[in-house]
Amino acid sequence: MDELIKRFSKLVKGYISGFDRIVFKGMLLPLMYSQGAMDFCRTRGILNKDYKAWMMKNTAEIVEFTDQYAKSQSGQGIIPISTWRIRKEELAHDRQQNEGIKQGLIGVWSCQEGGSSYRASYCAKTGYPQLQNYQTRCKHLYFYFDHEEFGFMNVRLQTWFPYAIQVHLNGREWLRRQLESEKIGFCAHKNKFFQIDDYAKAQTILNAQLDSRWADILNGFLPTVFPMMKDILGDHLSYYWTMWQSEWASDLIFNSPEDLSSIMDSLIRHAHMTGTSARVLRYLDRPIKTDGSPDFRSKDEVVTRINRFNDGVRIRHWVGNNSVKVYNEKNVLRTEMTMNSPEKFRVHRHKQGQSPDEKKSRLPLRKGVADVALRAKVSSEVNDRFMKDIATLGDQTPAHEIIDKITRTRTQDGRRVRALDPTGKDRDLLKMIADPKFRLSGITNKSLREGQQERIVIY
Repeated sequence: MDELIKRFSKLVKGYISGFDRIVFKGMLLPLMYSQGAMDFCRTRGILNKDYKAWMMKNTAEIVEFTDQYAKSQSGQGIIPISTWRIRKEELAHDRQQNEGIKQGLIGVWSCQEGGSSYRASYCAKTGYPQLQNYQTRCKHLYFYFDHEEFGFMNVRLQTWFPYAIQVHLNGREWLRRQLESEKIGFCAHKNKFFQIDDYAKAQTILNAQLDSRWADILNGFLPTVFPMMKDILGDHLSYYWTMWQSEWASDLIFNSPEDLSSIMDSLIRHAHMTGTSARVLRYLDRPIKTDGSPDFRSKDEVVTRINRFNDGVRIRHWVGNNSVKVYNEKNVLRTEMTMNSPEKFRVHRHKQGQSPDEKKSRLPLRKGVADVALRAKVSSEVNDRFMKDIATLGDQTPAHEIIDKITRTRTQDGRRVRALDPTGKDRDLLKMIADPKFRLSGITNKSLREGQQERIVIY
């Protein structure tokens, strides 16, 4: 990031780097396989043949309790959605604005979505029903909050056993709340900050987020969204939390949108031309040979796309399920690494159950919240490699303007001087002088007459 800041130092007034969108998933590990689910039912006195009735009774109670909670906290019960394709986040933002909700529960929405559950099937070998895991569609509840500490966020609860849960936070929303509590002025819209009165303090706050006790934070939402957990599951089960998806954003805040838009065309063009498959593999820490070419071990597909995004332009490189991109919005230039497959990255860490005093090994990055700090480090390094290449952007003048200067005829001292023909008769000459073994400061189409011959002067 330092190279990019230095490259545009006269245009940039501040910068911040940290988590943007982060999505956690909670699972009850003993219930994630059939035998564990049957062992649980046996300890609770639930026969396999009675499992479905027990589950549906609990589901109905969860939905009824949530409906009453939504009415008491937001003035409206559970709002059903006909299809998962509808963006629930937009519905929540619209309701918050229309109802003037400043803090607390915005609303609860329900939708039939895919999930993993169990059903009892007769087993000829044992002679009685056995629980079998299967993929199904069932009711999921979406709780949207404007949280006093974490800002705009949501929690998704599967109402069928084994009650998978998902928590969606945003590091920038979290930063907004912390800046407000610190009484530091800022101008922001959604997850973009266009101005912060104290960028150094903002970065300190973002850094401190990495030291959070994630399991405690995530478990803290359970009494609100799943208050019947202990009644249904008992006192001994707890959720195992993983960071399912993360976005690490590095933002350069320019003095004005005009300052940023003036360089975007050149920057996107440069990022595209330099974004070779080998470089993209290097950005995302995939194996490459010493000469920079893709290693035979790398089986991932590299995909690059350029498109309009919000009010700017975006270029995005994918390698498998991980990606890095750069785009502009108003006066913010954002480089963002999205990680869906952390196991593709190798880090120095202890093995599971290994003593902290023992030597670390180079192992795949894990999804568990214990590796959040390592995940942040890897994501930041991906952004830095990408931004370092972007920072090599040279002249911002469009190529056609440079070429036009030498491909137009001109008149000098009353004489007509022909234009250069870079794709025709002057091609070999230009290739020769482009050879790095010659030290040339430039060329011109200035012409001198020597008898009946005309020659191109190199200066």
